[in-house]
Amino acid sequence: MIEHRPFDGLGRFHNHWLEAHYHFSFANYYEPARMGLGRLLVWNDDTIQPGKGFERHGHRDMEIITYVREGAISHRDHLGNEGRTLAGDVQVMSAGKGILHEEFNYEPVVTKIFQIWIEPKVTGIKPRWETKAFPKEDGAGRLVSLASGQADRDEALPIHQDATLYGARLLPGQSLRHETAAGRSGYLVVAAGAVTLGDLAVEARDGVAITGPEPFSITAREDSEILLADTP
Repeated sequence: MIEHRPFDGLGRFHNHWLEAHYHFSFANYYEPARMGLGRLLVWNDDTIQPGKGFERHGHRDMEIITYVREGAISHRDHLGNEGRTLAGDVQVMSAGKGILHEEFNYEPVVTKIFQIWIEPKVTGIKPRWETKAFPKEDGAGRLVSLASGQADRDEALPIHQDATLYGARLLPGQSLRHETAAGRSGYLVVAAGAVTLGDLAVEARDGVAITGPEPFSITAREDSEILLADTP
């Protein structure tokens, strides 16, 4: 089954420094039909103004993946981890038994990120944080594993769940195929550009929920960047 979620129909939050769009129920946005997809619980599309960000706060027992679309995000936590993740790159925070952190946009321009939360298969573990740069050419015309808990995804940042977040860049007319297995789900978001999924036209920042088993093809209608989460 395939369910298209146009960007204009997502949940919304806006204040003086943050514009957020929610693919799933989150914070002030509650939609019973969008209470996560399998172990994927949150996919937020955030635009953060220069010099602003999320003050120190806590999480526990969650795999939190941040994909930077534009600008950069700077991380600091109570464990002493600090780092800056640039556009096209990824950071992963395994909250485990508890972590306090802050995320700020110290750039002179707006920063745009996806925040993706996946429920872990183990709880109470030691928290950790890591960031990784992914060469832009690696994502040309194929799905690249960005974060994963599957044993054969050595290039990906590790998470504590049998799930993978893929990224890809497609030129106009370029296609790729994927299949969600029985008992698993996929969630596709177009970070930039426009694609077709089968006969479905999917625009920038739209989401598509795919419940398996379901083979599908993605074809770019213009220069495009996509993310795909495959989760139990």
